[in-house]
Amino acid sequence: MRNRTSSSLLGCLALACTTLPVSAADNAANGTERGGLAVSGRASPSSEGFLLAAADALPTRRDALFGDDESPGEDDAPEKQEPEVPASRGADAPASRDALFADEPPAKPTTSASPAGRDALFGDPPARPQAPPEPSSRVAGFRGFIQNVMAYDWPKPQHWSEMMTRADVSAQGDFSSNVKWKLGVRVDYDATYTFTDFYPQAVADNQRFNILLRENYLDISAGDWDFRLGRQQIVWGEMVGLLFGDVVSAKDMRQFILPEFEILRIPQWAARAEYFKDDFHAELIWIPIASYDNIGKPGSEFYVYTLPPPPGFGTTFRNEKFPTRSLANTNYGLRLSVLKDGWDVAAFAYSSMSVAPTFYREIVAGPQPTVVYQARHDRIQQFGSTLAKDFGSVVLKAEAVYTRGLNYQVTDPGDADGVVPQNTLTWVLGLDFTEFADTRINTQIFQSHFFNHNPDIIQSTNEYGYSLLVNHKFSDKFEAEALWIASLNRTDWMLRPRVTWNLEKNWRFALGVDIFNGSPPGYFGRYDAKDRVYSELRYSF
Repeated sequence: MRNRTSSSLLGCLALACTTLPVSAADNAANGTERGGLAVSGRASPSSEGFLLAAADALPTRRDALFGDDESPGEDDAPEKQEPEVPASRGADAPASRDALFADEPPAKPTTSASPAGRDALFGDPPARPQAPPEPSSRVAGFRGFIQNVMAYDWPKPQHWSEMMTRADVSAQGDFSSNVKWKLGVRVDYDATYTFTDFYPQAVADNQRFNILLRENYLDISAGDWDFRLGRQQIVWGEMVGLLFGDVVSAKDMRQFILPEFEILRIPQWAARAEYFKDDFHAELIWIPIASYDNIGKPGSEFYVYTLPPPPGFGTTFRNEKFPTRSLANTNYGLRLSVLKDGWDVAAFAYSSMSVAPTFYREIVAGPQPTVVYQARHDRIQQFGSTLAKDFGSVVLKAEAVYTRGLNYQVTDPGDADGVVPQNTLTWVLGLDFTEFADTRINTQIFQSHFFNHNPDIIQSTNEYGYSLLVNHKFSDKFEAEALWIASLNRTDWMLRPRVTWNLEKNWRFALGVDIFNGSPPGYFGRYDAKDRVYSELRYSF
């Protein structure tokens, strides 16, 4: 949903060169292993029946159908359009340009669910009369946030688990009316690994300080076609707090599913072509250099789960093995969507190297028998569909994804590599109720079905679960919510109550608790000893 054609090919090429991947995650994707053996820790199967994320607002706008379902909070909401001001004013720069880049939604139409015109669809600001001639390249402004998160685990051994200071900054502008650009970077510093020695040194080195490229791309428009080239978020899911249909995005799983979506998602280096015709939308993507889930190092707070070794055996972890950069290991997919009589319906097909790893196993004999695990990424194919319908006070949403070729850990110690392929169908159905004043209720039920189920895998033939979100606004400055997600098969669950104060313009403070219950290998039970209380202070600009 972006306008883009070039008036300066040389300028586009120069900008594209500046956005080549430099992050550690991208450097790791060259097919080499990072380091030697690591000491044992806890870890998680590469492909859970369901991948969840912290709850955020249910999108009800057309952007969600087109892959931009991140709904900004109050501190990120676009401000009222002001008269022309210098770009140096930062936070007071026109907000409508943000909407162009799908970081903020355009104003909701009052007469129809369909956009009134192409300008409305893409969130373009109206032309300002009497504006002086613009230079060939313009900066629309800077935006971002600075955030501090403090978390303390109260189960023994009690310890600080997060002292994160995070700064996220992006700039965007244009070379012409049809060529737009965006640059973004995030810097994370977690003082936990400076002021405490609770975690292994490898974990401290991995999580203390990170510089992460965010969205860095060119947008080019040509008639009914839009093209985006560079590092970008591609969001295909529709649900609240769940990522079943969000098959393209990689995730930073070092804090499990607790961060907000905007922090959890890792952009992909991709070429993206979109076609718009009335209420029809087609999207074709190619990812030559893939990003993968960041699972951290063994011994970290939420390192993924692996099966415990047999009695008398030790456990070690080889460094994660990433696919080599080759044409055969690129990702590609197609998504089609249509808005008809208020129904947003989409279908997609996607072939990729799995963003989440599978832990392959090797048993090494010797004076000390050892189980050696290594995270690897399999070639998989996924086919799915999403739908959404607004019935007024109730919004219906659903997703279904069929995955072929993904491997799962087995409990049989005699299996040669410790994994077997399983084809799965995962679906979720959700209802969002908004008829209550200042209160929102969302409930969802989901299931993963394993075809030709192998009895040696951790998962059952059918894995069921449900979620409940309740949010209430007491005033413009104060709100409270609670998210409950539970498995019906293993009776493990997660509860996340939270209160938020919007202190003043651009400032937000929150207090919350994350509680896990159950026993391994449950998705939440494996973190039963990781209950924590946390605070969050955020300034947005």
